[in-house]
Amino acid sequence: MDVAKLQRQHVDLTHALFKEGFLDDQFTQLQQLQDSTNPDFVAEVVALFFEDTDRLLSELTRALEQDPVDYKKVDAYVHQFKGSSSSIGAHRVKVVCITFRTCCDEGNRQGCWQALQQVKHEFILIKSRLEVLLQLEQQILAAGGEIPFME
Repeated sequence: MDVAKLQRQHVDLTHALFKEGFLDDQFTQLQQLQDSTNPDFVAEVVALFFEDTDRLLSELTRALEQDPVDYKKVDAYVHQFKGSSSSIGAHRVKVVCITFRTCCDEGNRQGCWQALQQVKHEFILIKSRLEVLLQLEQQILAAGGEIPFME
């Protein structure tokens, strides 16, 4: 496939991710930190987000299974998750984390379980879309092209 077509697909997918609210301007700022000396910067940061999220989701599940629930502990995990989501621009995940923290503040166990399921759902969606975006970037680089960035 030619580089121009891959770059167009990348731009279209990135625009869709913004339009659908999956990403916010923080992702654009992250992309701007990537250059020819570190062409895998975004992929590395996103991979760390994926790893961190898998760990946090496991911790959250374990914490909510405790009786009684330590809502301060749950809130601390959600706070970490919100921070890492914000740092890569995962907007929809971040928004669900805000609701999750409200449920923690209220001591609402059922609300916390619902928020956990919603956060898992949003994470699966953003992860699958970012994986496609990163695969496109690898194809563009392998074909000798440069990654297009949104203005």
